[in-house]
Amino acid sequence: MKKEATIKKSFLLLTAILCICTATAQKSGHYKTKWKKVRALVYTKNGKGYVHENIAAASNAILQMGNQYGFAVDTSSDPRVFTEENLKKYSLVIFNNTNNEVFDTDRQKVEFMRYIQAGGGFVGLHSATGTERQWPWYKRLIGASFLRHANHQRFKEIIIDADHPSTSFLPAIWERNDECYFFKEYNPDIRVLVVHDLAPLADGDKPAYYGGTSSPSVWCHEFDGGRQWYTSLGHDAATYDTQEFRKHILGGIIWVIGPQKALDYSKARAQRPDDPLPY
Repeated sequence: MKKEATIKKSFLLLTAILCICTATAQKSGHYKTKWKKVRALVYTKNGKGYVHENIAAASNAILQMGNQYGFAVDTSSDPRVFTEENLKKYSLVIFNNTNNEVFDTDRQKVEFMRYIQAGGGFVGLHSATGTERQWPWYKRLIGASFLRHANHQRFKEIIIDADHPSTSFLPAIWERNDECYFFKEYNPDIRVLVVHDLAPLADGDKPAYYGGTSSPSVWCHEFDGGRQWYTSLGHDAATYDTQEFRKHILGGIIWVIGPQKALDYSKARAQRPDDPLPY
């Protein structure tokens, strides 16, 4: 009887530990990703205005990560890829330094909305916050809208949430040589992971976040059925050749994929780009 009781207690303890570990993994986003089931669409269209020279380097980095980890990657600058039939193939959509208006029709916007509402993942790189600046739904999805940037310089990033796959391996103070982006129209539900250290930054008008000496740089959140991750860093093409920055992006991909649930288009309800926002 004592032996059976001991075995039962051990089993219950092991079950409890597994439940705690599972809950912790779900909260932090450190999932065991099944890479062979992952397919990413890297979207690169730019509207009228500035076009970054880093786009090819960023696309190449993601393609190489796909080869390394075993997930499929497609690239396109054609907004006609935004159809339900096509988007159903993808675990996530990556806006690779897109800027300004990147859709040709309202229908393409609606298809993107429905993909997110069905549970699709979304990653935004650098100038993705300068995309579709007049579309409220997109600005809520990406988490904020680009305001301006300081002059290219060395500055410090502060990791304020190290319990995330895109930040867990980084030093507490991450020194960068990049463009320091500032934003407006924040979605109040974003989970800020990294902030700019504004105190030593050479800039005449630093828009601090809530009156402090920092402003958001990297964040994630769940919005309208899907998951989103964004990094404001990555202006220089050479940045995408570094393993550290690639691991940063990979961590964002892991988080937005999450537990790898199948898309559920029964939850997709969008009819127009200006449908009422969920909040």
